[in-house]
Amino acid sequence: MTVLRDRWLPLSVLVLAIAALVASLVWVVGGTGVGGSVNGPGYGGMPMMSGHGGMMSGAPGHGPVRSLDDARRAADQFGQQRGLRTGEVMQFSNGYYAELLDSQSRGATEVLIDPASGFTQLEMGPAMMWNTAYGMTRTTPQSSPPSVTPDQALRIADQWLTQNRPGLHAADATAFPGYYTLHTLRDNQIVGMISVNAHASAAWYHTWHGQFVAMQEAATSGMPR
Repeated sequence: MTVLRDRWLPLSVLVLAIAALVASLVWVVGGTGVGGSVNGPGYGGMPMMSGHGGMMSGAPGHGPVRSLDDARRAADQFGQQRGLRTGEVMQFSNGYYAELLDSQSRGATEVLIDPASGFTQLEMGPAMMWNTAYGMTRTTPQSSPPSVTPDQALRIADQWLTQNRPGLHAADATAFPGYYTLHTLRDNQIVGMISVNAHASAAWYHTWHGQFVAMQEAATSGMPR
């Protein structure tokens, strides 16, 4: 019984983490926004989850991450093993974020880097639940074109922000397989991020980052905002 219980423990943790992520989903339907947030251990209050292979597996860290350059190196290690390279890197009060690009410089997925250990994993939320190429829904046929355009994604994000985060607006939609991620701004200064599903009028605010600190574009030096 002990062996069986130990074997099923990772699966139970996975199920609980997925349930927590679904609980944080926010929708924009008929002009009404409904949302929530997740509280728990891990990055910025989000539960950490290593998964069981593929893009779900995290990359072991090699010590504290103290700069955007350190975070880029950690993201590079995670991405290179999967044929991806690092694009934009951002620092927040709860840790680091990076986007990963494919060989055509298109958005592939998003990762989080733990500042204490350098552990890098697929970002919770849209990257895990909506990404049709690298997330949990990667079995979805890739030939299905998005029904939501970047301009529509911007309008959906702005509608949700108006109702739920007054004073913020969205900009800079980056397309990932199955969804878009946009910066959220106040007075043209970056505050955080929001994602919009590419096949439905659904928005998911990234509640786990904390306060924005700085950003680094691909192959550039740090650019505090």
